[in-house]
Amino acid sequence: MPHPLVGKPAPSLSLPDANGETYTLTPVASDVPIALFFYPQSGTYGCTKEACEFRDALAEKELYQRTKVQIIGVSKDPVEKQKVFVEKEKLTYPVLSDASGDARKAYHVGKGLLGLTDARVTFFIDSKGVVRDVLDTTVNFSAHAKFVTKWLDKIEAEEGKSTADESAVPAPAGAEGAEPVSPTGEGEGEQQQA
Repeated sequence: MPHPLVGKPAPSLSLPDANGETYTLTPVASDVPIALFFYPQSGTYGCTKEACEFRDALAEKELYQRTKVQIIGVSKDPVEKQKVFVEKEKLTYPVLSDASGDARKAYHVGKGLLGLTDARVTFFIDSKGVVRDVLDTTVNFSAHAKFVTKWLDKIEAEEGKSTADESAVPAPAGAEGAEPVSPTGEGEGEQQQA
């Protein structure tokens, strides 16, 4: 069963960041893709690995830089714990405190591991603010950065195709039925199953 937000505008949220300042996310107005990941607890093994994979992807992967993807992490931890986590792991993106659980409710993020912990869920939101896909896997923390990478590839291919379609030169006489081809020659990728 697909997540209820897939294909719909992503909810806006305002939460304190690791410095205690209010961070407001308005996906519809962002104009860049967003990877919003909810995780169980700052400083734990899996959550640290996941957060660092996103940090490293932002620093090392040209795709992340080229698409200007905005990475945002959210957990229920208090601001003070988020600050320690961000500083210790040298995280370069916003890490927000959802102590009230309001953001989890707005994004329909429940529990994982048979209700024993908060779920680990990543939302891929396109540059128009629409939730394109959701990955919900609490145990497989390393799948989340790969999920975002796959979606960035897909979005970049879609944008390249639409640019090629818009700038296509009319076919010469006698070439009826010819259609413009994307610059990459690739079709759309398969949708990630959550």
